[in-house]
Amino acid sequence: MRERSPKAGTIVRIISFLLTCAGLTIAVFAIFGFSLGGKVLFEYTYYFALIACFLPLVFLFVPMREKDKGIPRWYDFLCAALVFGCSLYLLPQAYDLMVGGFLPMSAPRTAVCIVLFLLILEAARRRGGIIFTIIALLFGLYPIFASYMPGLFTGIGSSFDVTMGHMILSATGILGIPSRIIGYLIIGFLVFAGFLIASGAGDFFLNLALALLGKYRGGVAKVSVVASALFGSLSGSAISNVIGTGSITIPAMKKSGYNPYYAAAIEACASTGGVLMPPVMGAIIFVMASVLNIAYTEIMIIAFIPAILYYFGLFLQADAHAAKTGIKGLSQQEIPSLKKTLKEGWPYLAVLVFLVWGLLYMRWERLAPFYATCLLIPLSFFSAKTRLTWRRIIETLEQISRLVSETIALILPIGFILVGMIVTGTAPALTAAISSLGQGNIAFLVLLAVAMCWLFGMMGVGIGGYVILAITMAPAIKQAADLNLLAVHLFLVYYCMLALITPPVAVASFVAASIAGSNPLKTGIQSMRLGVVIYFIPLFFLFNPALILQGSSILTTVRLLAFCLVGIALIAWSLEGYLPNVGKLPLWMRPFLAIAGFLWSFPEWVTTAVGAAVTLILLFIYLINTKPSWSKGRNQS
Repeated sequence: MRERSPKAGTIVRIISFLLTCAGLTIAVFAIFGFSLGGKVLFEYTYYFALIACFLPLVFLFVPMREKDKGIPRWYDFLCAALVFGCSLYLLPQAYDLMVGGFLPMSAPRTAVCIVLFLLILEAARRRGGIIFTIIALLFGLYPIFASYMPGLFTGIGSSFDVTMGHMILSATGILGIPSRIIGYLIIGFLVFAGFLIASGAGDFFLNLALALLGKYRGGVAKVSVVASALFGSLSGSAISNVIGTGSITIPAMKKSGYNPYYAAAIEACASTGGVLMPPVMGAIIFVMASVLNIAYTEIMIIAFIPAILYYFGLFLQADAHAAKTGIKGLSQQEIPSLKKTLKEGWPYLAVLVFLVWGLLYMRWERLAPFYATCLLIPLSFFSAKTRLTWRRIIETLEQISRLVSETIALILPIGFILVGMIVTGTAPALTAAISSLGQGNIAFLVLLAVAMCWLFGMMGVGIGGYVILAITMAPAIKQAADLNLLAVHLFLVYYCMLALITPPVAVASFVAASIAGSNPLKTGIQSMRLGVVIYFIPLFFLFNPALILQGSSILTTVRLLAFCLVGIALIAWSLEGYLPNVGKLPLWMRPFLAIAGFLWSFPEWVTTAVGAAVTLILLFIYLINTKPSWSKGRNQS
């Protein structure tokens, strides 16, 4: 990953410390509604202040080129200074911009907008890659050329200076959804994640998983699944999860007998699931909450069952592979004491329970992670290993500065995409065109959506792709079959995340492959196989939202969940070619068993009955022709 060392220069660390302290102080005042000098911060004032404090850090933390790993160059400091200066220039104008709009555009204001536009794009390039930057650039400048475009792509045109104003100074651009996501929805969770990471939560979750599962067959792989689920659900970043837990679990899996590419694939899939696992999840979930204008807690609730199903399938495959290949668990000497682990790390569990309670029961929303952080600080003093010393607090602030700056670099360009879609009036036209193209054929529209999600994900623009599809494709799908709106948007989120483990991009798989020393493409292909559940579960909750606790009774949800668990188990065993307490499966049987598992899981009575019948027939044929290995797997699970 292209990033400077955390200790790359004392000047950078001092600047980072000062800007982060200022930014977090301003955020606390804005979110809690405290007054500064008797005045409450206006939204635009708060947004410009956040940009001034955190966006400059991108240029100090991330080099312009891959080979620039040392201290920042003069041009990095110049970019950081320009972002800071331009944001401060706009700060006194924030109230007038919020009340009266950005017109007319003066020459100085236009110049400042141009500079910020270019620097936001450069920050996006450094953090999100060149393709993401090009898409944001094209959408941002689209209003200038919209009136000259042919046919479907024609739209309402704007002059250059007005377009710049829309992107930088209006609620349609960066001061709307992007800044609201950063400033009110996600910053508290990033602070919470920073404190957890710096205080050693990653080591605790890893040791907890080792203590619980290390002794069983394939124990290290199961530890990777559980630890990455726990840590990833709090950090919200698949890549950070791969690097953080994978640097320990991947070598351990290789040592226990897993092939390097298999070990890397398990870690990549487990870390990717963390983006979709409550309570924190990834930035794309916060974007979804803002696009739908609903409480984040509501998405947290509906995302729980699909995430559990995903990890269930991954866990069973790891277990079946270990049983088939004879990979044993760890020795007792290699397993940490559960009692000691809980004694040292119970504050993390307490804080996690408190966070979930605050979100679900108290409905604190954006305040909950701040309260959880305040609880974590005193609880950390109960153990020497978790105690937040002054040194750890400094490291925590550095971690938070990196998390927030990375997020702001990836989220702000969404404003440029929104300008291109909304200001030109193109979004409703594209929605109408997609609906007309599908002619009410929901199967066609769903396949088209999957293809577009995969395409955007392949280009490395999962969040930007979701925003585009949420504006254009989601309304068309909903209209075609009157589907649940939350199910449609979560469906798009899931498929946009597929690129993390799907070649040719497969960023999470490739990072894991670099740790394992395995072939990246082979690792990506294995990741697809291990993460197979993520490819079809979205289809199930799209057509029956009971799986996301929408539109049906709890009994219906329980029934569908039970059938899905059976179906996923059959699919996992067929892919690995091993049936617990029976033995290895013949090659002819595996594809039929996978099809039966899919039919079991499909949320409809007829397909479930057919899947059950096929399963019974297959098992009957197999058992009368084979002597089962009843002894295998009976002693361990």
